[in-house]
Amino acid sequence: MLFHFATVLIFLAGAAAFVLAILIVGSFVRPKLPHDEKLSIYECGERPIGEAWFNFNPRFYIIALIFIIFEVEIALTFPVAMVYKEWLAEHRGLVAFTELAIFLVILAVALVYVWRKGDLEWLKTLDHKPPIERLKKGAS
Repeated sequence: MLFHFATVLIFLAGAAAFVLAILIVGSFVRPKLPHDEKLSIYECGERPIGEAWFNFNPRFYIIALIFIIFEVEIALTFPVAMVYKEWLAEHRGLVAFTELAIFLVILAVALVYVWRKGDLEWLKTLDHKPPIERLKKGAS
C-alpha cells in the first residue's frame, strides 16, 4: 500500500518539476518586449472602454437566482419521475407523489410571490415622486 502512495508522490513531484522546468526555460527563450498595448487589458479583441468597476442592476441577479431555483427543481424532479413507476409497484408511490407535490407547491408559491412583486418584469417603471407623495398616495 505504501508503494501506491509513493508512486503517486513521485508522479506529483515529477509533474511539479516538469512545470517548473518549462517555466524557467520559457523565461530564457521568450522575447521580453513589453509596451503599453501588450500590457493593456484584453477582452474579446475589443479595447476596454470606461472603468472596470461599475454596478450592475440588481434585477440581473434576481432573475439569475430565480432561474437557478427552477433549474434545481428540474434536477430534483426528473430522477423521481424516472423511478416513480417502480415505486408504485413497491407501494411507495403515494409518499413520493405527496413529497413531490409539496415541493412543487412551495416552488409555485414562490413563483407567484416573485411574479406579484414584479421581479420578473425586465423593464420596470420607476416612480419618481418624492417619498412624501408616495406615502400620501398609499394612505388614501
